[in-house]
Amino acid sequence: HVQLVESGGKTVRAGGSLRLSCQASGYHHSAYCLAWFRQAPGKAREGVAAIARATGFTYYSDSAKGRFTVSQVNAVSTVYLQMNSLKPEDTAMYYCALKFSWLPNCDTQASLYNTWGQGTQVTVS
Repeated sequence: HVQLVESGGKTVRAGGSLRLSCQASGYHHSAYCLAWFRQAPGKAREGVAAIARATGFTYYSDSAKGRFTVSQVNAVSTVYLQMNSLKPEDTAMYYCALKFSWLPNCDTQASLYNTWGQGTQVTVS
């Protein structure tokens, strides 16, 4: 049973930084993508960043480029999202999601991700 648990969300001031964590368990395979999504009230879900477990390939949305960094520590099956220069428009519930993939790169097409965490709230004031 694959489980994803996010943590690290909180309220921060604009311009500040935050690191989110996603701990994966129960998935005994090295071929997967893990992505971060976010959803603000009344808005569509947005893919923010993704990383390929096997190759370390990373993908970022335009809104995340230059400010967010996705990284992984394979030994502990944890993926991080470092967010810098936070803006009020970054306020959202952030989710991590996983999909099996042999491909060397990853994207953030939400419909292809079949395991989701419960989310962690980020508020930028």
